[in-house]
Amino acid sequence: MTKPSLPELLHAAVTAVGGTERPGQVTMAGAVEEAIDGGSHLLVQAGTGTGKSLGYLVPALAHGAGGPPGEAAGRVVVATATLALQRQLVERDLPRTVDALHPQLRRRPEFAMLKGRSNYLCLHRLHEGVPQDEEEGLFDQFEAAAPTSKLGQDLLRMRDWADATETGDRDDLTPGVSDRAWSQVSVSSRECLGASKCAYGAECFAEMARERAKLSEVVVTNHALLAIDAIEGAPVLPPHEVLIVDEAHELVSRVTGVATGELTPGQVNRAVRRAAKLANEKAADQLQTAAEGFERLMELALPGRLEEIPEDLGYALMALRDACRTVISAIGATRDKSVQDEDAVRKQALASVESVHDVAERITNGSEWDVVWYERHEPRGGAAYRHSGASLRVAPMSVAGLLREKLFTDRSVVLTSATLKLGGDFNGVGASLGLAPEGTEGDDVPQWKGVDVGSPFDYRKQGILYVAKHLARPARDGDRGDMLDELTELVQAAGGRTLGLFSSMRAAQMAAEELRSRIPEYPILLQGEETLGELIKNFAADPRTCLFGTLSLWQGVDVPGPSCQLVVMDKIPFPRPDDPLMSARQKAVEEAGGNGFMAVAATHAALLMAQGAGRLVRASGDRGVVAVLDQRLATARYGSYLKASLPDFWFTTDRNQVRKSLAAIDAKARQTEVAGQTEGAGQAESAGPVEGD
Repeated sequence: MTKPSLPELLHAAVTAVGGTERPGQVTMAGAVEEAIDGGSHLLVQAGTGTGKSLGYLVPALAHGAGGPPGEAAGRVVVATATLALQRQLVERDLPRTVDALHPQLRRRPEFAMLKGRSNYLCLHRLHEGVPQDEEEGLFDQFEAAAPTSKLGQDLLRMRDWADATETGDRDDLTPGVSDRAWSQVSVSSRECLGASKCAYGAECFAEMARERAKLSEVVVTNHALLAIDAIEGAPVLPPHEVLIVDEAHELVSRVTGVATGELTPGQVNRAVRRAAKLANEKAADQLQTAAEGFERLMELALPGRLEEIPEDLGYALMALRDACRTVISAIGATRDKSVQDEDAVRKQALASVESVHDVAERITNGSEWDVVWYERHEPRGGAAYRHSGASLRVAPMSVAGLLREKLFTDRSVVLTSATLKLGGDFNGVGASLGLAPEGTEGDDVPQWKGVDVGSPFDYRKQGILYVAKHLARPARDGDRGDMLDELTELVQAAGGRTLGLFSSMRAAQMAAEELRSRIPEYPILLQGEETLGELIKNFAADPRTCLFGTLSLWQGVDVPGPSCQLVVMDKIPFPRPDDPLMSARQKAVEEAGGNGFMAVAATHAALLMAQGAGRLVRASGDRGVVAVLDQRLATARYGSYLKASLPDFWFTTDRNQVRKSLAAIDAKARQTEVAGQTEGAGQAESAGPVEGD
């Protein structure tokens, strides 16, 4: 039988999901197929509405179907940043696509989802109990929690769920439970006894998920597990020859997060309590003394970034490291049959002590490639919480080298997102991933190309980019009364329908408080006052409502239609000057002879602004305005770089024109709402000057 062509397969898949083929999707699928077949690397920017999931799934499934089941040669790993996309792929896109391609491929490629161990219910914890800090052995968490409390109710519900679930995956538990409740029935990879030593190993949900992944041609995972697979050396993902990274704009920050170590007094004291159960008295006392010394120093007002570790702190960390090492040896040599389920208690104690040891050793080693800093947040309560905000952190200066070495070796890598092309090219994002500029030749230089497949939306007709050039230049933490006046007028002109994206939570709170008193007829929702899911649901339900918030809203809101016709950014979201990691990265670029501001701060801002502006047009009928209340986008030299990173909206600094446009868009939306035709509102209209509307 002749092998089906990619256009045939794509047509079958698109038809099966009830969609229509788009030129960008066809181009993307071809580029992905070429990269897979050639064993090369690809960065592909696919705008909202392109249908990029099918653009990579179809060539991935075609590739997987060409290899032996369960072998690396036929396996593709797809890594995403968000739970929502993982679920969409596994529950909707993959099942329908596999069914659609079955007649042409003559087989059904298997697929599976794989997450970190702590995402799965631990049957040992569930049935045997949880090691506790105060007493030896384990305790029954179900008896300890009051059955009338929220924790008790969640635990009882999870016990019933354990008998019904086939996956043990936390995300399959509906409604969800708190982190505190889940921690009672889950373990980290360090705490796990191992399938061969655990009485429940044969039934382990995490082990079954790994087995399913080994037998699948397509494995869907997350950026964090991909980072762990790259960083820790011991593979957690099954062997594969193709890696597709969706939501790739998030990859560097997720890998950085996984590679970041943290020490807090609470964490260290917890390790002390757990070690005391099994270590000999001398080793336990040594760790206790070291912990007390560390805690005393953490109460001091240290500066943010520690370019050199203060002598007292250095001695405290070395004492902590050495004491942990002694305890680890002591616990390994101890056997105490009086301790209930000794192996589980030992595993948890070792996990806690090893975690403290590793971070303390990393900081004392003082790598020039690491950034160390101290953070203190205001306590959230009384004396019991006085240390909750003190932490010492260490993160890599850059993950570019790590990604170049671990990601782009021995496999073809495809990275895709709606925002990879910043300032007009892919080189900025490429550099953050460890890639040399596109086209650079060299034996050890990964070869890649960037492809922008565009978007099905006509941004110049559907949206306006407005810069409030008349406003005063924003100063850090300064009074911005003129900005609040402008924001008020814009919200009124839009009839609500506003997503406000602020550079800090303080700015979002101030704006919400001010506008609630100025224009009470427009409800203002504020991030943090409800769960993000509830906020987005309520925002979408009432077009007169506004939603204000900070970072997660820049990337997490998908509300097509008339409820979001004005997206406001209070100012260009540069990193704070005192951000330890960003300032260290910027300084390193400058010391190497580069432009640290453009390479770090401007790139960071461009990515966030592109994501924020992307909240406006989510469907072909959407119309509206992205308003940036920061004159620097129109006046500063770097403004053109930032604008080139945004969708190609019609651009203006004319405030009167924008108000007329917003009023016209609002009036059109009201008409269609009354007529019950909201879905098709304004599809053929221009969002530019509206005198002719």
